Amino acid sequence: MFQFSSILAIACVLLALPIASAHGQAIEVKEAWVRGTVPGQKATGAFMNITSKAPARLVGAASPAAGAVEIHNMKMAGGVMKMSAVDGIDLPANQTVRLAPGGVHFMFLELKQALKAGDRVPLKLTFEVAGGKRDSVDLTVEVRTVTGEKKHGH
Repeated sequence: MFQFSSILAIACVLLALPIASAHGQAIEVKEAWVRGTVPGQKATGAFMNITSKAPARLVGAASPAAGAVEIHNMKMAGGVMKMSAVDGIDLPANQTVRLAPGGVHFMFLELKQALKAGDRVPLKLTFEVAGGKRDSVDLTVEVRTVTGEKKHGH
């Protein structure tokens, strides 16, 4: 027999690995998280791994936790790390695209309140799939500490 704690642990793992279908196309999102903030902070980043079974393009995101969510990329330019918004990210078939600190990621702008470790935030991703059609995937993303660590329960 499973103990309640085992069932709860399995449920938490399943919640952390949302899988969605975009017009019959499987898009898998794993290890999604949002960086926690301090009071008064108006922006933060979100990170995840995305794998699509067929070619697709991530073209946007939205969350009620922020006034805007943009796709950003960080890269070196003239010896200085610069961050800028991009209009999308190509998702080659069967290849995992990593959105991570220091590279491509989401920026939550105009935060409506501080995000603390252990909270969960709704996030809707918008994809362009075969034939230029758009579809979306709804996630509930874990907020982690400012260093990216999961909140530890005691």
